[in-house]
Amino acid sequence: MSADTFRLQKVLETFRSSLNENKEVYVKYYIAGWQELVTFMNSLGNVFSFISKDVVSKIQILENFLSGESGSHYVTIQSMVKYELENDLVDLTKRGSHPESGCRTLLRLHRALHWLELFLERLRTSTEDSKTSVMCSEAYNESLAQHHPWLIRKAVGVAFCALPGRDTFFEVLNAGDHAQVVALLGESLPLIAEVYQITEDLYAKNNLLELP
Repeated sequence: MSADTFRLQKVLETFRSSLNENKEVYVKYYIAGWQELVTFMNSLGNVFSFISKDVVSKIQILENFLSGESGSHYVTIQSMVKYELENDLVDLTKRGSHPESGCRTLLRLHRALHWLELFLERLRTSTEDSKTSVMCSEAYNESLAQHHPWLIRKAVGVAFCALPGRDTFFEVLNAGDHAQVVALLGESLPLIAEVYQITEDLYAKNNLLELP
């Protein structure tokens, strides 16, 4: 199996590693989990490229923060939010001198993570006659669509029509037969949901959910 083969097991491991005992989220493992999810999206062809390209550029920004001179402040999402807010490094009301702040960058990943979580949950509970295009569109409309302009929403709707069937998704998830995939999704998704909720609560508390 080549290094860039997607494995659902690795998503489980990275998101499990991303939470410490104080329920803080390690940016390093959050990024690693996302890198796995990008591999998942890319293994389905170009359908998700509009999202995965954006995710890859956001991951790069966060990696640069982590390896930069202020890297120690970016170890967890919690420490990043505290550091950037205390040092006025976030554009809170309009785009200004910090268009690529860690807080704004992570918010974009956070919204996309919600979409994937909702979609994979639908896939987990789907039946043989469930349509992936419908599941994906419903998940998108409940999450990312609210933050996208009309033109993008329109293009996304068309792209989702080209999604492969449910069986292909189960194969790409690379975790054994259907029952094994469903079981592993059942283990992984609560972790992703927990990371999402911790981030959501932190951003809500600091009024960061609508950063420009």
